[in-house]
Amino acid sequence: MSVSQQQGRTGMTTPQDQHPPQNPGGMFENRLRKNARHFRKWAQARGLTCFRIYDRDIPEYPYAVDLYGDRVLLVEYPRRRALKSGAVEQQREEVLATVAQVLETAPERIHVKTHTPQPWGRQQYERMGQGGERFVVEEQGLKFWVNLGDYLDTGLFMDHRLTRARVREEARGKRFLNLFAYTGAFTVYAADGGAARTVTVDLSNTYLDWAEENLALNGLAHAHHALIRADVPSWLEAQGDEPDRYELIVCDPPSFSTSKRMSGSFNVQRDQSRLLRALQTVLAPGGILYFSTNFQGFTLDTASVRGLEIEELTPASIPEDFQRKEIHRCWRMVAPRR
Repeated sequence: MSVSQQQGRTGMTTPQDQHPPQNPGGMFENRLRKNARHFRKWAQARGLTCFRIYDRDIPEYPYAVDLYGDRVLLVEYPRRRALKSGAVEQQREEVLATVAQVLETAPERIHVKTHTPQPWGRQQYERMGQGGERFVVEEQGLKFWVNLGDYLDTGLFMDHRLTRARVREEARGKRFLNLFAYTGAFTVYAADGGAARTVTVDLSNTYLDWAEENLALNGLAHAHHALIRADVPSWLEAQGDEPDRYELIVCDPPSFSTSKRMSGSFNVQRDQSRLLRALQTVLAPGGILYFSTNFQGFTLDTASVRGLEIEELTPASIPEDFQRKEIHRCWRMVAPRR
């Protein structure tokens, strides 16, 4: 006899009938709607037009949903089991429909990317397409060009928003160095904060051009903001004999990097000692170094920074809209005054 037949005969209900298990799809829709309502108000109060509203909150729905103005970036983090079973495509269509409905966004304004675990050593920031539309977003009073279509990353690492604000507050009158600079967002903040001079170093001409355009977008493209194309570790070591010292440095290296333009490869865990020691040769007395990595298995070699005052900012450096706190590690290191 079925449960429904039993109910018809006895008029009784079971605990399962009183509290039926919630449909995960309904849970996702409800969470997305609640988050969107909260974070839209939260972002408006902070001068943000780009922010995260869903961060793999529900295990059955491993997605990140980011708003970039009136566009949406949907990044899926499929589980291996789902990939093998073929369930990813079906769920993706369901999620797409829900995102379009809840966020009132046309499907053509939703960009979908898949983040799958890559073998260690795959080049970072590989190009995925050509001709993706660039547009401007705002963050804490500044503007940045982003591209949701051509790369896995968009041109702006939103999880470093709080550290960028720290740099702006500390930059006035200082010489600022931005290493592994990507599209130069830290440089824009330092320049806006009144840095006396900035030097931005990256191996990619594409990203240095992007950094220059970000500076120009904010009316900050001046001669005292230098952009240098170079392999950062080699460039740093060559600076040891130079007189320049920097009162404020940001170094956010990739976990792994390799290129024909580099001598060998870079591995943040393996090569940190060489990098940190070289950084200290260009750090002015009393100078501040922000060192960050998104490699979660990273262990800081404290022997390499023994002379510095060290404070780990994680997780205080991670914004409220990033619910998964393992996105990066970040330290603030201060050189002794002589």
